Amino acid sequence: MTAPKLHFEDFAPGQIREFGPRVITREEIVAFAAEFDPQPMHLDEEAARHTLLGGLAASGWHSCGLMMRMMCDGFLLNSASMGANAIEEVCWLKPVRPGDSLTLRATVLDTRTSKSRPDLGFVGTLMELRNQSGECVMTLKAALMMGRRQGEAA
Repeated sequence: MTAPKLHFEDFAPGQIREFGPRVITREEIVAFAAEFDPQPMHLDEEAARHTLLGGLAASGWHSCGLMMRMMCDGFLLNSASMGANAIEEVCWLKPVRPGDSLTLRATVLDTRTSKSRPDLGFVGTLMELRNQSGECVMTLKAALMMGRRQGEAA
């Protein structure tokens, strides 16, 4: 296994990276909902028309899963990620519809080294999931825990 390329030191406040696009299908919306969030607005077009969303839309939890996959494919699997200890905030702003092409915009808000663990640092992030029209459909704020380079961590 090769060493991760991205470490804590590779993230700087104000840095922006974009990942995607990823097109979402009706079939995956319904499959996710059937297993994890079987509400009418996620399962059936006709029933969904009579809900606040006004039509079939992905579950917010499905959107979180899509964002996580895009983060993994975009940078996490090629990093010294140690996970995250909390999510500060998740906001679902607009429905994710079948056929939407989603892009992830990741902004580094701040960075700080751990006081108790010199081998890691925290990368404060704002993740924005955007559709093909550039509309923000979801945001997530979290502090990612990233390993530090050995020579600089001591």
